[in-house]
Amino acid sequence: MLAALGAGVLSSRWPSAEAADPTGLDDPVKKDLAMRLVSSAENSSLDWQAQYPYIEDIGDGRGYTAGIIGFCSGTSDMLALVELYTGRVPGNPLALYLPALRAVDGSDSHDGLDPGFPAAWRTAAKTSAFRTAQRDERDRGYFDPAVARAKQDGLGTLGQFVYYDAMVMHGPGTDALSFGGIHGRARQGADTPADGGDQTAYLHAFLDARVWAMRQEAAHHDVSRVETAQRVFLEQGNLDLNTPLKWKVYGDSYEIG
Repeated sequence: MLAALGAGVLSSRWPSAEAADPTGLDDPVKKDLAMRLVSSAENSSLDWQAQYPYIEDIGDGRGYTAGIIGFCSGTSDMLALVELYTGRVPGNPLALYLPALRAVDGSDSHDGLDPGFPAAWRTAAKTSAFRTAQRDERDRGYFDPAVARAKQDGLGTLGQFVYYDAMVMHGPGTDALSFGGIHGRARQGADTPADGGDQTAYLHAFLDARVWAMRQEAAHHDVSRVETAQRVFLEQGNLDLNTPLKWKVYGDSYEIG
């Protein structure tokens, strides 16, 4: 499983969620498909809804990784999620860990979290309120800005998914290894459709830029979630991300009919 990196606060230059329309990856069926694709890489399973209670330290330098998209104690998004949840349910099992989450943000430390935090997470995940909070924070921090940015760039459903998966893994920041840096590197190699470029050529440039970013970190050296999944869909000309889909991640085969 690979964790999300550097979530933090979204830059104001990314388009808002309100800019999106209910087409493409916004369609509920496509959104569920996107979650299943991400889960194949993050959890080696297509059952993304089984991942709400998931939590472990996978040794990637980001502390605890947990939940439906790999919220991390070291990359701000887990903190943002628990703050959201606590604002809605003040007496929840995770609330008392907020000071520790603030203290370890930006590191792989478990100080103040062990030994009780994983059990508290799993307890919270039994509640509909925490599951809803996970989905809402996923949308606010990753799904909505990725889809809106892709639509602004003139990309179809596959391109919207490509942006979303990149933002989940790399975070929405602007440094070279975050989504903003990957996006900028891709635009140096090809124009977006909105700028008059060819969609397929641009998406290849984006995937090339992402592979470069992944290979800068040991935890991301396996690039199969790009090369034997997204690149396959692109080479098939499946810009609408229509089923059936067949792909591989980390050598495991998956299929959605």
